[in-house]
Amino acid sequence: MPQQSPLDLAQGDPFGLHNLPYGVFSTADEPDRRRIGVRYGNHVLDVHTAGTALGSPHSDVLAHPTLNALMAAGRPTWRAVRAGIRTWLGYPAIEPFLHPLSDVTLHLPFEVADYIDFYASEHHATNVGRMFRPDSEPLTPNWKHLPIGYHGRAGTVVVSGTPVRRPNGQRKSPADTVPVFGPSRRLDIEAEVGFVVGTPTALGETVPQSAFRDHVFGVCLLNDWSARDIQAWEYVPLGPFLGKSFATSVSAWVTPLDALDEARTTPPPRDHALLPYLDDSALEPGGLDLRITVAINGHPVAEPPFSTMYWTAAQQLAHMTVNGASLRTGDLYASGTVSGPAVEQRGCLLELTWGGRDPLDLPDGKRTFLEDGDEVTLTAWAPGPDGVRIGLGEVTGRVAPAV
Repeated sequence: MPQQSPLDLAQGDPFGLHNLPYGVFSTADEPDRRRIGVRYGNHVLDVHTAGTALGSPHSDVLAHPTLNALMAAGRPTWRAVRAGIRTWLGYPAIEPFLHPLSDVTLHLPFEVADYIDFYASEHHATNVGRMFRPDSEPLTPNWKHLPIGYHGRAGTVVVSGTPVRRPNGQRKSPADTVPVFGPSRRLDIEAEVGFVVGTPTALGETVPQSAFRDHVFGVCLLNDWSARDIQAWEYVPLGPFLGKSFATSVSAWVTPLDALDEARTTPPPRDHALLPYLDDSALEPGGLDLRITVAINGHPVAEPPFSTMYWTAAQQLAHMTVNGASLRTGDLYASGTVSGPAVEQRGCLLELTWGGRDPLDLPDGKRTFLEDGDEVTLTAWAPGPDGVRIGLGEVTGRVAPAV
């Protein structure tokens, strides 16, 4: 029986022509040569080599070891390159440029410029408020007037598969008279969605919501690892610092924004009037219907729905530039923990166990927070054209012991 061509995907493959996420890979015979690839089924297309052979006018931006040059080229180039790749994958002559996914090493797909993390889920923010401020309103007065966020550490953004070492730091429980130093005992995850900026702006320039598509190149899953005990002691009055900065894991694949058109959805109703720069009532739906699954050691523990997020990525982009802060190619901003109204839709262990009160019963034992050796995997899909699913590249990380 003749071997099936890698171009012949099973019907409904989530990584078909309707998707085509970008990544960076190397091969065993050239481990130091990083190349831009596009995932097609269970193969990776070497787009620069293929584009050079086929006379692509965009070979120069595809020749780099990261996606940054392509991302900086702007939306007309993004669309033209994607259209070209879809055409190439219709030619049998493209097969020599396809590598089995199992044979390549995947790398961080872009050089991260700045990293910003938001706090955009009303369900998550409400749950956290109820835990930590039981005698007060769960949401702070500003929460429904602006997307709350903080600047993170770009240098510790790592690609899926990178081990995450348990951080050391100061912590102080209510029973302690003074802080102690040592490994975090409440290591957590946060299931999030990241947005990758392509087109930069000049200092002083603002980006309205209507220009979102012109600046955001694509979307990736993101796990913002969190040491809750370190965070709880340090975050007053300036917010997250060492409890967050030790690692943030992202997918090896960036899904083009244009691939998610069918996943556009209207965000939840807003019960506060928004200032004009955040008002999206007359714009295209800014929400995304992404279905996320969180698994610990292969066991699903939650299914957070991104469609429930109160603040959209376009509003977040508008807010983070409204003061004139410039965008750089490779800027990464994350949604914040994705949580829904049901217990099984909560996107972090802090919520799932209600601060450690209600342990999860897993096949390999109970969990309140992560143990050394635990492996966390985020997967997701979105509705695509004609009922086909669009797969987002997974994010996996295993907890390594503290040193």
